[in-house]
Amino acid sequence: MKHVFLLMMMVIFLSTISYAINAPVDIEISHNNTHVLLNWNPVTSANSYKVFVCDIPYGAFTLDETGVFTSSTSWTKPETSPKMFYQVTAVTGLEPVNLRSAENYVILAKSAISTVPSSAITGDVGLSPAAASYITGFSLSLDPSGTFSTSPQVTGHLFAADYVPPTPSNLTTAISNMETAYVDAAGRPTPDFNNLLSGDISGQTLVPGLYKWNGQVIINTPITLSGAHDDVWIFQIAGGVTMAPNTSVILGAGAQAKNIFWQVVDQVELGAHAHMEGIVLCSTAIILGFNASVNGRLLAQTAVTLDQNTVTQPSP
Repeated sequence: MKHVFLLMMMVIFLSTISYAINAPVDIEISHNNTHVLLNWNPVTSANSYKVFVCDIPYGAFTLDETGVFTSSTSWTKPETSPKMFYQVTAVTGLEPVNLRSAENYVILAKSAISTVPSSAITGDVGLSPAAASYITGFSLSLDPSGTFSTSPQVTGHLFAADYVPPTPSNLTTAISNMETAYVDAAGRPTPDFNNLLSGDISGQTLVPGLYKWNGQVIINTPITLSGAHDDVWIFQIAGGVTMAPNTSVILGAGAQAKNIFWQVVDQVELGAHAHMEGIVLCSTAIILGFNASVNGRLLAQTAVTLDQNTVTQPSP
């Protein structure tokens, strides 16, 4: 059995929270003056674990990281102070995908962002490693600081990799975080629904959970995502997503766009006047047809193409 070691004033506390099951047991901690390493035995039915940290005894713990860690039961990071206190919690239910700094953008892409005017974008827009010349159709006005541009189509700022520091490094981090989030969403294990309706989910009402498809997802008539305020949907899609014109993703009950994640290998294409809800994590391109709209975020590892669209960042 593993043991708890008290080293250099480092302590692990165990707790449960409202959405958690029993805390992990038989936890061990080690420290080498530069890093801290936590190991614990797995908890039955846990989907993920949360690590909390505090720098004083009996102080308020804050979330350090959440996810499925190495071997599901191991976590390490650089530690600047030996007097840190740690807490590990096992969680049932589906955890939202952590976007980290990619969450600062309503549209984030690597190669290009274009629009046929006029679109209406609420939130910041980022492009990297491509330069500002690959943000087209927005009539950009560079701010005197050189760190961002503005556009009459964007309620927010536009950032590109060739702008004045710290913009390039901020964007590099955001792109890396976007890619990490994509891997996280793609790697969630044990789907609740596997190849549901062979990918044609037209007209369906979908409960919260992890969905996996080996091919394309088609939405030819409106679908509804119905669940409580904190419920999470993650869609793992090995093909693309195609929404027919005039179709919608509808939020039912207390569902929130910020808790809906579309992890898509191929292109995401919205037809004219279609409406999407949620965070789109796409390894290729996201293409919006004429007057389509999105309540969520468009995070593409190639390009985002707009055509007189409305894209609004989700409520926090």
